[in-house]
Amino acid sequence: MKPSLPAPLHPLNPLRSRRLASPRGLLGLRIVASLALLLSITGCRSGVEVPDLLGIYDQVAKYHDQHRNPVVVIPGILGTKLVHENSGQIVWGAFGGSAVDPREADGARIFSLPMETGSELRELTDEVVTDGVLEKIEVRLAGLPIELQAYVEILATLGAGGYRDQDFRGTVVDYGDDHFTCFQYPYDWRRDNVESAQNLYRFLRERQAYVTEERRKRWGEDQDPVRFDVIAHSMGGLVLRYMLRYGDADLPADGSMPELTWAGAELVGRAILVGTPNAGAIDALAQLIEGRKFGPFTPRFEPALIGTLPSLYQLLPRPRHGALLDSSGETVDFLQPALWRERGWGLANPGQDEILAQLLPQLSPSARRTVALEHLDKSLRRARQFHGALDLPATPPQGTRLMLFAGDAELTSSAARFDADRHRLSFLATAPGDGTVLRTSALMDERLDPSVPKAGLSSPIHWSQVSFIFSDHLGITSAPEFSDNVLYLLLEEPR
Repeated sequence: MKPSLPAPLHPLNPLRSRRLASPRGLLGLRIVASLALLLSITGCRSGVEVPDLLGIYDQVAKYHDQHRNPVVVIPGILGTKLVHENSGQIVWGAFGGSAVDPREADGARIFSLPMETGSELRELTDEVVTDGVLEKIEVRLAGLPIELQAYVEILATLGAGGYRDQDFRGTVVDYGDDHFTCFQYPYDWRRDNVESAQNLYRFLRERQAYVTEERRKRWGEDQDPVRFDVIAHSMGGLVLRYMLRYGDADLPADGSMPELTWAGAELVGRAILVGTPNAGAIDALAQLIEGRKFGPFTPRFEPALIGTLPSLYQLLPRPRHGALLDSSGETVDFLQPALWRERGWGLANPGQDEILAQLLPQLSPSARRTVALEHLDKSLRRARQFHGALDLPATPPQGTRLMLFAGDAELTSSAARFDADRHRLSFLATAPGDGTVLRTSALMDERLDPSVPKAGLSSPIHWSQVSFIFSDHLGITSAPEFSDNVLYLLLEEPR
């Protein structure tokens, strides 16, 4: 039996020493192989018997026809490799060597998103482009390169199911040339999630045309319309949910809600969300206020730097759920720009002017602050509108099912208070979750709102199926019970 290895890079959660010793812990870094596939082959996990997935699904995995939906994998925040188009420098996906260093002025400007007064967030573009889903991340320790696995577990599980992704070579199973059965959706996770959802809609339309042509070559003209089964991890689930509801429609400029059309649902059969923070994660608020080191070998990202990223604001919890309390125990609406200015959070922190000077070197200190505060206001307003669009109760049309895999065995921060003396959050309470995303957030459980009755789940999301995995945020995808159940849903569940 292979020994347990340290925990993988985790995108949202800060390092906490109580977790470093845990082989399935959220914190720190774990050099892992594809545990879902590896454990199926070795047949052991800490003395607990696990299923032989390759044996169970071998025959059905080899059988492809026009009724089997191709699969799309959507990573979460930090899950796509980013590179600078002109220089070829790695913006995210490696540290050391040719990678940009956010502690240096040039690196900070490349990693951050542009800020400019009078421009909408989508107009603030740069020269950073995506370079595939981050199967592994490379760091250097004492000058030596180390590779850390990221989304290889999901991709290898799909390989065991006979799904051939032409962009992934990590599986030991070869089912021929069926590369049209599996795709990765890389997106710039720094940007507004609505923008990523619009691009996802176009991505699926293009892949739909491609798969339709591949099926025509194999099985003739008389084919059912192509639909996809989509596996979305963490923030990728928010991108998917918006796309399902609104297709490629934008949020209205006047701040109102978009028309709920379910335009994207006709492209998706099964929407499988994994550890998605449907009601947000309090760690996002901590990162925007305090900055973050994402792992022991990674550089520090200052609050003003990550405060340029609209997506991170859209990961904030819902204020009505009591995530942030004042000194009297009352709920704080932390989506108000005035509160960030008053308390000096993130881009409004006067102590971050040195970082702003790196990002906006051509401007005076007062002009820099004006630009930063407007960017903060735009990002917070966009986040509130994005939350409202996702929180509207609705049932997907027939043929589209929403499924959830979530963790509820890890104590997860559920409430905090701002400590003005230390200029950071003090966590007050914990509740079941996966160490980053609360169980209630994954479910989008509105019973946290005091006005909602407590009997039975109350959620604006119409779940077709919910499964709980006793693991942490990234460990969910490497758990054999996740792999087994996902393969059953994709390959054997009655249509």
